[in-house]
Amino acid sequence: MPDTKPYAISKQVVWKAYKEVKANHGAAGVDGQSIEAFETDLKGNLYKIWNRMSSGSYFPPPVRLVEIPKANGGTRPLGIPTVGDRVAQMVVKMHLEPLVEPQFHPDSYGYRPGKSALDAVATARERCWRSAWVIDLDIKGFFDNLDHELVMKTVRHHVEAPWVLLYIERWLKAPVQKQDGSREERTKGSPQGSVVSPLLANLFMHYAFDLWMRRTYPTIQFERYADDVIIHAKSRAQAKHVLEAVRQRLRECRLELHPEKTKIVYCQDDDRKDQHEHTKFDFLGYTFRPRRAKNRRGKFFVSFLPAISEKAAKAIRETIRDWRLAATRNNQSLEEIAGLVNPSVRGWANYYGRFYRSALTPVLRHLERALVKWAQRKYKRLRRHSTHAVYWLGRVARRDPKLFVLWQLGIRPAIGS
Repeated sequence: MPDTKPYAISKQVVWKAYKEVKANHGAAGVDGQSIEAFETDLKGNLYKIWNRMSSGSYFPPPVRLVEIPKANGGTRPLGIPTVGDRVAQMVVKMHLEPLVEPQFHPDSYGYRPGKSALDAVATARERCWRSAWVIDLDIKGFFDNLDHELVMKTVRHHVEAPWVLLYIERWLKAPVQKQDGSREERTKGSPQGSVVSPLLANLFMHYAFDLWMRRTYPTIQFERYADDVIIHAKSRAQAKHVLEAVRQRLRECRLELHPEKTKIVYCQDDDRKDQHEHTKFDFLGYTFRPRRAKNRRGKFFVSFLPAISEKAAKAIRETIRDWRLAATRNNQSLEEIAGLVNPSVRGWANYYGRFYRSALTPVLRHLERALVKWAQRKYKRLRRHSTHAVYWLGRVARRDPKLFVLWQLGIRPAIGS
């Protein structure tokens, strides 16, 4: 006799959702179950999710809270659902995303198919050349302060399926489990780290900000990546006016701008003679500020350009230090070291090397120096003189230039290469 369930959710959709979750990897939730452990009874676990979701009896387990250190000394709360809950959330996301994605604003870039952070940086760069002023918005605790009632209002505008509404509301209310095991009920917010949160955040900001900007200031351009927003203005007066209007609009949506981090910035270059206290801003890992550039005729001038931010550079240097190449890996071969570091270096180069790549070079030199120290620790004959280690690495680089992504980028030992 066929299963009769109140909600029509196919088993194939649950299977597809699991494949997506597996491809995204991710840590274990409150139950400590990894994807590998989940797969030991894959058929049974997926059937359980389908059965409960189809019958309306699926209740999400608590979200595991992890505090991620921030560069400014604070922490960012990250909520990690269980593997099974991520699969259930993916089922809902796969239903909701095709309904809302076509409605989103073209200048919304975050967590969207076919759009990227680098697209947003590229667009911001070009618009800073055309408009001299920028409003750098910082929404205080955006994910933690999303109003549940307003989130559900935006979802209901697009969704008729009652099971989607039911489960999104349950996920919003799912408690958070702290590292000491205590649980905290949630009356607002959507945890960063969950599958469905980015889509809900985009949907919320679509109505709270994007559509409002289109109606209120149709000629003013912006780039938004989730809650990270840059607005362009033609004058200081216009920037002040729009900032106050945005502040009021977000207040109506029960959100608050950070009083210190939100600022008006002057995009200074050789042709702009105004003075302003802020002439730089950070956006998606890049710092936009006046920088030296060269035109087609080889003449130097000052332009307003993005390059890797100090915050991102610091994070890269810390990662290189955390590898502890000289201290703990001198029993490994150079090929094994390359296998460890190359994926990260390739990712850094592809992202932070897209604009003003020369600013990334001194950051990656830290890895070059770490390799020199590794060689000195590994080989006794190189131990006393770093120049000998540099020369040795240079010969290896000349013999096998593709071994390290670092060398492929032209960052090689200064001696012997």
